[in-house]
Amino acid sequence: MSEYNNNPRDEYIAPAKEKKNHPVLTVIAFGLVAALCGAAGGWFAVTSMGTGAGEAQNTAEETPAVQETAEPGTSSLSVVGGSSGMTIAEIAAKASPSVVEVLTTVTESNYGMFGGTYTYSGAGSGVIIRSDGYIITNNHVVEDADSVLVTTYDGKEYEAEIVGTDAKSDIAVLKVEADDLMAAVIGDSSKIQVGETAVVIGNPLGTLGGTVTDGIISATSREIILNNQAMNLIQTNAAINNGNSGGGLFDGNGNLIGIVNMKDSGMTSNGATIEGLGFAIPVNTAMEVAEQLIENGIVTDRATLGVYLSELARDSGKYTAGLYITDIVSGSGAEQAGLKPYDKIIGADDTEISTYADLSTFLSRKKVGDTISLRIIRDEEEMTVNVTLTGTLSTEEKE
Repeated sequence: MSEYNNNPRDEYIAPAKEKKNHPVLTVIAFGLVAALCGAAGGWFAVTSMGTGAGEAQNTAEETPAVQETAEPGTSSLSVVGGSSGMTIAEIAAKASPSVVEVLTTVTESNYGMFGGTYTYSGAGSGVIIRSDGYIITNNHVVEDADSVLVTTYDGKEYEAEIVGTDAKSDIAVLKVEADDLMAAVIGDSSKIQVGETAVVIGNPLGTLGGTVTDGIISATSREIILNNQAMNLIQTNAAINNGNSGGGLFDGNGNLIGIVNMKDSGMTSNGATIEGLGFAIPVNTAMEVAEQLIENGIVTDRATLGVYLSELARDSGKYTAGLYITDIVSGSGAEQAGLKPYDKIIGADDTEISTYADLSTFLSRKKVGDTISLRIIRDEEEMTVNVTLTGTLSTEEKE
């Protein structure tokens, strides 16, 4: 199985480690897959534009819902309470028109013995969040895409522009030229409960657009570390397959409560079979990111050190395994605090830091303007530096 790759840019990257007796569920590479047919795994169709070609496998009283119909150019809002009396068919009829198929092409060049230029075609899903053409999907569905084609529920095709992407949250926003699309009714992921109805709608295998599967909410906030990123996700047993990434997780009222982004499958290291573990980004988180991408092109309110990082999986020369700063973002808290390339990060406040995942988890609980005590090793000397966290200053910033 494969997983989408958002590692820091340097070459020595260690996989996320499993931490025992810890509330964080660390999902390791053999089990967790990005549920997409896109640029980072799953099913691909490959066509050659140069030399070489091939294919790669990658009876409680019901409390009614109160809904507010969206005007064009706005998202739909809802306040949902109690259980739903809707059938799965009714949920599907309400929600399906807001879910789209996403097809991407990615061009790559290979300069080896069998070098050439290749175009990889991939597929995923998306959800319309505004009637004037804004669509939310996963970053890993459209990452590195040269072109994106969106097909709506009624079969219409649109060339889509990538408005913005955010690897940390795995959210991206697309825009198509249309003003009469059916937007999803946005629910409130903070109000969902374990055992409630969950419906997934998407484009599994990249060829089965509009597929509906159902189950329940298995967990409301499961902390996962994937590709060194700490994420709090909704867990569901509704069937999720490659191509569902970016599609919708809907509640028993047909309201959008999550953006599907991964599943756990296969077997564990001790041979236990994994079934019925799917995950989705809570819609409250997803919409917060999407709104910032639409407004600014980047997420501006996320606390960062303002550095680029490299994680050494093993000792290399005079450098011992661990997490190192490779560059500093101009204007960041790191620059103001005097951090330098080759500084090794070993702790933050009372937290030991040895991997990118450790630092990502730590920073995910901080806010812009917080000051932290960062423990580093510089020239074999341990020291503590106070760093005031800033917001994201560039689209390339790592932490």
